[in-house]
Amino acid sequence: MNINNKVIVVTGVSSGIGAETARALRFHGARVIGVDRNEPNMTLDGFVKADLSNPDLIDDAVAQLPARIDGLCNVAGVPGTANPQLLARINYLGLRHLCEQLLDRINPGGSIVNVSSILGAEWPARLEQHKALATVRGFDSGEEWLRDHPVPVETCYQYFKEALIVWSVSQAQSWFMTNSVRMNCVAPGPVFTPILGDFVAMLGGRAEKDAHRIKRPAYADEVASVITFLCSEQSRWINGVNIPVDGGLASTYL
Repeated sequence: MNINNKVIVVTGVSSGIGAETARALRFHGARVIGVDRNEPNMTLDGFVKADLSNPDLIDDAVAQLPARIDGLCNVAGVPGTANPQLLARINYLGLRHLCEQLLDRINPGGSIVNVSSILGAEWPARLEQHKALATVRGFDSGEEWLRDHPVPVETCYQYFKEALIVWSVSQAQSWFMTNSVRMNCVAPGPVFTPILGDFVAMLGGRAEKDAHRIKRPAYADEVASVITFLCSEQSRWINGVNIPVDGGLASTYL
């Protein structure tokens, strides 16, 4: 994969898929700037400690990042067992804000990769809601819209992964046309990471019922390799898609 000397920002870099993405990118010659609230336990080319739940703190982090970059991998996220407001802030509103703040710094030909989830696959059932939220500009306005359109707590994680997919896909072509920056999503199924237990707890009995549909959860590096590919020159004509990386789990629902 051709990503030699590219500067890529990776959020959620200190564990799980984010850490494996950083390793894969560096293996292929990229320079990786990590962003996380926790210190990393690996070699990086730069690190910014940041809380991605607050737009002011995101702006502070952006001010510490390089003036020009070649890509952004949004891996940071909280599980469905987290506080619903925090989940909305980190998994959707904060991610969106970070993309918007960094867009003009990404070199032409650059790439944004957002980690969604196989649990966002039911976005067509709420498409109009997600499209309405996608058109709301700004972090604070997004929070106000969500107060007026409350999301059921039990499906909050799924809802914001759906919303992320719809926003990413609907926004991608506009940014590609104006900035020559691509944006895609990668949708993992269950993954062996520190939050796998939270994932299972959130799904309750459904996790056990559906366990036979896949051979095993993914390893984090199996997801990271797809994220890395989407940052490379070889993916330069892939834009506005959500790629399942789930060992075939989604296919079993057809």
